[in-house]
Amino acid sequence: MMARGGGAGGGSRGGGFGGSRSGGGRISSGGRGGFGSRPTGGGFGGSFGGGFGSGPPRRPPIIGGGPIFIPIGGGRPYIRRSSGGPQGPSPGCGLGFLPMVLMMFALFSILPTFLNGGGMEGSNTKVTPSTIEREALPKGSVNETDYYTDEAHWVENSSVLEKGLEYFYQKTGVQPHLYIADEIAGDPYADIDQVAEFAESQYDELFTDEAHLLLVFFEGVPNEYITYYVTGSQAKQVIDDEAANILLDYLDRYYYDGSLNTSHYFSKSFTEAADRIMQVTKSPWIPVLMVFGLATILLLLFNWWKKHKEQEELEAKRTEEMLNRPLETFGQESEADELAKKYQDPEDRY
Repeated sequence: MMARGGGAGGGSRGGGFGGSRSGGGRISSGGRGGFGSRPTGGGFGGSFGGGFGSGPPRRPPIIGGGPIFIPIGGGRPYIRRSSGGPQGPSPGCGLGFLPMVLMMFALFSILPTFLNGGGMEGSNTKVTPSTIEREALPKGSVNETDYYTDEAHWVENSSVLEKGLEYFYQKTGVQPHLYIADEIAGDPYADIDQVAEFAESQYDELFTDEAHLLLVFFEGVPNEYITYYVTGSQAKQVIDDEAANILLDYLDRYYYDGSLNTSHYFSKSFTEAADRIMQVTKSPWIPVLMVFGLATILLLLFNWWKKHKEQEELEAKRTEEMLNRPLETFGQESEADELAKKYQDPEDRY
């Protein structure tokens, strides 16, 4: 894992419209096999955007790896690493395991959500839970602009990409702008401080309001990319630090999905981030406790039913024995009773 790069300064920064903007980012490392093109099928992708194949340059294939998180704030930065009795007729041997089977089925059904969506470690990275109820910015807050700038020429399908960015805008009321770059001021080795300075300068050049979210995705060299966001003073009412981290988490998670090309990668990340940001994440323990509660109720009901059936069978057996008993035996003393009387005290006989 690569060493953490330098921090990009603290929390909010002064804006140009009388308010203060918010910004932050992180350096992430991945195990890519060279950069420049993602093959679309057939041919061979070369490094640095060459290759012998059809289609425009694409985000390079990813092979494992994990993100290094750089919190941007006033405090000290840190690294977050991804890391017996009478028996009646048998009710069927399988029925006794029915509650347990149902419980296990339910647990395995919610396990992926619990691991990936509930703040637990997933396959590559975890996604920050949404703990705040947020309201979208009112309509008319944004002077609408383009949705992305692709300086690296990686976007294959603008419609697919814009669909995800537009969805984010509709859900949050904050219009996002994605800025993809493979160099900053001609430097492919720019650090996070340079990316932060670049992002903040671009906000004033691109927008005339404080209701935008600018996300710079910079990837100049193999095995490392930097994501840095700037939110306008109005936009940060919705895209606060937690919401921004949710977006960066999704970008880290799907970066390692080799089935997604660049357009789908960004579109999917923004779409799922918008859904999570605008809805409080439910505790994963609630469905777990519900499953255990349901299993307990089923088990109690099954045991009651089983004992009820056993009692019914016992009573039926007694009734059958009485019906099959000869009539002449009713009211007659048994041979054992007669023998007992012979040895009784004579005074007790009367």
